[in-house]
Amino acid sequence: MTSNKGESTTQGRLFLTVRGCAAQMWFFGFFLGFEYYLLASMAYDRYVAISNPLLYRVIMSRKACIQLLVGPCFAGILNATTHTVMTFQLTFCKSKINHFFCDIPVVISLSCSEAQINKIVLFITSCTFGTIGSTFVIISYIYILSAILRIRSAEGQRKAFSTCSTHLTAVSIFYGTLFLTYVRPSNSFLADKGKMFSMLYTVVIPMLNPLIYSIRNKEVQDAVGRVIRRKGLL
Repeated sequence: MTSNKGESTTQGRLFLTVRGCAAQMWFFGFFLGFEYYLLASMAYDRYVAISNPLLYRVIMSRKACIQLLVGPCFAGILNATTHTVMTFQLTFCKSKINHFFCDIPVVISLSCSEAQINKIVLFITSCTFGTIGSTFVIISYIYILSAILRIRSAEGQRKAFSTCSTHLTAVSIFYGTLFLTYVRPSNSFLADKGKMFSMLYTVVIPMLNPLIYSIRNKEVQDAVGRVIRRKGLL
């Protein structure tokens, strides 16, 4: 009786652990897909702000903004549900994760059943998400660059470019680290390097985003300048 009780408790703890890992993977997949396409939506917003500044509020109406949010939400739900359901249908023979969270490739590597389909689906969805999102961003910035070049004054060009420079910085860092993490052969990086790239887009980039997006603010620039002068760096 005692043995059965202990076994039941152990199974209960294991179930909670797997369920918690599944929940973490789902929310991670959702926010990953959501931010990926949200950055693409923001690229369109920057295009409208630069090419049609006088009609910006008309084009970017409340309805248009909601539509630009619904798309990333749907992409996030699709991404999260697909990978979470497929991953936790596998049989696992290892219990320890050599990572700081339940990342999809890491959890798949713990499986002792055939996981080739999961790896193929992960690669295909990563390439598809990356291609669609990156193409949308690139097309938007081609139009943005064309609009900037049509501005005659150098000051006008500088202001127009500064409008999208922060977004372009965030896109480059976020897309670059995701590409290095998911769109690559599984044996091309050591596990520690995989952790490093995962750390970038899960911890470092979200911490840097407020700084990246607020650096154009005049008050923030003045505050940073005061701190630098106080430290004697200038």
